[in-house]
Amino acid sequence: FQFLGIAFLGIGLWAWNEKGVLSNISSITDLGGFDPVWLFLVVGGVMFILGFAGCIGALRENTFLLKFFSVFLGIIFFLELTAGVLAFVFKDWIKDQLYFFINNNIRAYRDDIDLQNLIDFTQEYWQCCGAFGADDWNLNIYFNCTDSNASRERCGVPFSCCTKDPAEDVINTQCGYDARQKPEVDQQIVIYTKGCVPQFEKWLQDNLTIVAGIFIGIALLQIFGICLAQNLVSDIEAVRASW
Repeated sequence: FQFLGIAFLGIGLWAWNEKGVLSNISSITDLGGFDPVWLFLVVGGVMFILGFAGCIGALRENTFLLKFFSVFLGIIFFLELTAGVLAFVFKDWIKDQLYFFINNNIRAYRDDIDLQNLIDFTQEYWQCCGAFGADDWNLNIYFNCTDSNASRERCGVPFSCCTKDPAEDVINTQCGYDARQKPEVDQQIVIYTKGCVPQFEKWLQDNLTIVAGIFIGIALLQIFGICLAQNLVSDIEAVRASW
């Protein structure tokens, strides 16, 4: 668990170094959209702290570290439970926030290579384009259809929006050029016209059992870890009390 956390941190720091963020700290505040590197840094940091506290606490029989591990894991479990309940109660609000989030990242599509790869992967995996449709790419300065846009990608979409031909071995990165200038019937042949928000909802409905099983499994592991830590603390305190 601890080594996995170190690996995530290492990947995150390496990616930041490759993008020059570490040599120019001010660029952290200039991010126009979500930076996927933050996921590696946050997840890696949390996993490392928990792994360190649990491992050293058990090896050294340190009740402080074991209690820290138990409480921290309990807080994470409570936050996950709260997030799940709120997501169910405020489904429409979550949908609006997801739409806002995707559109913000569409604006910053060309600003960060990691963000660009994440959006391309999402659109290819869910066979979607934009938040609610291909026209959402008007928000990006390179793809909008305004007359003042001199970009060759004007009125187009990224290649990840294009429908795939199984016979093609090489990705045609120009397949989305001028795609949105065509009539809607013709667009459906060339690109995906469904948005990623409805496609994500459909994916959740189709895989509800698997998603629920994963979350329940994670929750049970967390509860099991809390119980083990608390049991070890009780045993250590009982032994010390008998001295």
